[in-house]
Amino acid sequence: MELEAVTKSYARWAPVYDRTFGAVTHAGRRRATGFANHVGGTVLEVGVGTGLALPFYAPHMQVTGIDFSEEMLAKAREKVAEQRMAHVRALRQMDARALDFAEGSFDTVCAMHIMSVVPEPECVLSEMARVCKPGGHVLIVNHFAAEGTGAMARLERLMAPLSDLLGWHSDFARARVLGDLRLQLVEEDALPPLGLMTYLRLRRLD
Repeated sequence: MELEAVTKSYARWAPVYDRTFGAVTHAGRRRATGFANHVGGTVLEVGVGTGLALPFYAPHMQVTGIDFSEEMLAKAREKVAEQRMAHVRALRQMDARALDFAEGSFDTVCAMHIMSVVPEPECVLSEMARVCKPGGHVLIVNHFAAEGTGAMARLERLMAPLSDLLGWHSDFARARVLGDLRLQLVEEDALPPLGLMTYLRLRRLD
């Protein structure tokens, strides 16, 4: 998707995101933040959106969130202020393809339900790998295209032309987030509801 389409789509979804997509994607946020809390240290959440995951990080964490949508960030900042989330260090407007952080800045880098939204996801993955510390982890939660010719695969292909309107690609291939040689896949799991979402944990090689 092009940035203009992403911006327009998320401006439309921002007022109702928490009650729609947010409810469906709850399990993935819990899974990713649970692992990040176990590891501890610093976290970068790429595509922080309205900040739905922010309350799930433990108080000892140091969380930075970035998003391209100012409308989404405004919602996230409201949550941080209302709930007094001291563990959230910064929320910044930024293009995920050109992260304004030094190499190896974070112990964990998360991208929850955004890889099928962003333009050039391979470039976004490369930037996530770059800013992750060696030995750290990149966590991805996303819907990936069903393989084969079954009913789900056919439905995803039918919905694909509506990507700009929906704000995400229904036929997004899993292989697009597994191509960076600095990252090794160490865990993969299907998530509720109905296994529609997938959790991937990748380790940044030394």
